[in-house]
Amino acid sequence: MIEPRLPKYQWGQRVRCLIDLVNDGSYPNTAEDALLAPVGTVGEIVQVGSHVDSNTPVYIVEFDEKYVIGCLEEEIAPV
Repeated sequence: MIEPRLPKYQWGQRVRCLIDLVNDGSYPNTAEDALLAPVGTVGEIVQVGSHVDSNTPVYIVEFDEKYVIGCLEEEIAPV
């Protein structure tokens, strides 16, 4: 069994995306591969969870009060 990795970031923390975040097909009513949040977009972590199979933290981030996107630690950084 893989031990769960503790999250580096916390609920309510402001973060910036480090890569262009595009729709992988899981975001409803938006074209697949549509740009949801370009590099540098600032958002707020609204929930912290864990990917069950890999035991890695997943951050639900609200960007510009428009999109709520699941992000990995490698995709975001503190503001």
